[in-house]
Amino acid sequence: MAYPTVPCPLHVFEPRYRLMIRRSMETGTKQFGMCISDSQNGFADYGCMLQIRNVHFLPDGRSVVDTVGGKRFRVLRRGMKDGYCTADIEYLEDVKVADEEELKKLRELHNFVYNQACSWFQNLRNKFRTQILQHFGPMPDREENIQAMPNGPAWCWWLLAVLPVDPRYQLSVLSMMSLKDRLIKIQHILTYFSRDQSK
Repeated sequence: MAYPTVPCPLHVFEPRYRLMIRRSMETGTKQFGMCISDSQNGFADYGCMLQIRNVHFLPDGRSVVDTVGGKRFRVLRRGMKDGYCTADIEYLEDVKVADEEELKKLRELHNFVYNQACSWFQNLRNKFRTQILQHFGPMPDREENIQAMPNGPAWCWWLLAVLPVDPRYQLSVLSMMSLKDRLIKIQHILTYFSRDQSK
């Protein structure tokens, strides 16, 4: 599962994906879509664009691709090209809250869940915390304007990437266009895991 703003290192060895990476580099877009697999449709209805930051080609043709998550999208139509999946997509953006009172409540919820996330992370065993920091880097700081980014605050995505939850649950959060709904889902996950920590 790929998320906006979250690093996603990939080891590419299948010829069809090597071709896809080469094409996205040659065309200059330096990006491609990533969806989790789905038994019915081949791949999920929602995904995330990955921006290629660097490609390290190995002598045998394999490559290590350093990517970071970009825009979220919804799949409109599925296709196939030279063995790899393609899709027509539309990008997703969070719906902005305009009402002042609603925005005030959203900020309070945001701050509460952010603090809950920090507390959960600090209470992890050192081994787990170190592994997360090595793979994903530190949790992004709280942003002043929670509606500035089309995908909402970066720390939410970082947290979803590190929390050990079912991919279908992660997918449901990725597809949400309401920051409030996303924060409530994250709060439920954190409450569940914090109960386990306190045992």
